Amino acid sequence: MRLGMLTPSSNTVLEPATAALLAATPHVTAHFQRLRVLSITLEGGSTGQFDPAPMVAAAELLADAKVHALCWNGTSGSWLGAAADRAVCAAITGQTGLPCTTATLALHDALRALGARRIGLVTPYLGSVQAAILDNLRAEGFAPAGERHLEDPGNFSFAEHSPALVEHMVREVAAEGCDAIAIHCTNFRGLDAAARVTSVPVLDSVAVALWGAMRAAGADPGQVPALGPLAQLR
Repeated sequence: MRLGMLTPSSNTVLEPATAALLAATPHVTAHFQRLRVLSITLEGGSTGQFDPAPMVAAAELLADAKVHALCWNGTSGSWLGAAADRAVCAAITGQTGLPCTTATLALHDALRALGARRIGLVTPYLGSVQAAILDNLRAEGFAPAGERHLEDPGNFSFAEHSPALVEHMVREVAAEGCDAIAIHCTNFRGLDAAARVTSVPVLDSVAVALWGAMRAAGADPGQVPALGPLAQLR
């Protein structure tokens, strides 16, 4: 099983994190193609980084590796809206014939599979980006609960925040009460917090993207025990 991951160019977390998740599952491999993403704001031309054309071009290169599914392993749909991610997936599938998902669409699927409605949110983003994400969660039928963010415009800098800081943010949100917590940034070190905070399901975006890509490929995520609670979701 080969999974193609469209990767933000300044991301240094998702490739090693995905490899770690798959370390005990050698028959499932992830393959990466980068596209230019340098900052995360709602200002100027930042949103143009996520136009479909460069994503389709990157997807075509991954298709050369005969991957079984594709995933936009970035979270832009969380602030641009799920419709933007669905349009990207439709364009990619139309060009490559391959099933496609995104980190954000997979998050929504995972939250619904959990039966979670009240969602805590932890990110490194600017407040304006965080507010847009919360609005889009509401539009998808979820009820945002506690949230923490870091006012960081990123993108490279997101990886410089420690796992301990991410875990602290998650524990603060968990203490406020929610059905599940989303750590929603694929360049944020959230896997440790997802494993260590057990009072509520914690969904790290790198793990969620891998889970979604496996489902898109028609594979059973239970093959990857490192996915933790996600491995039990279908």
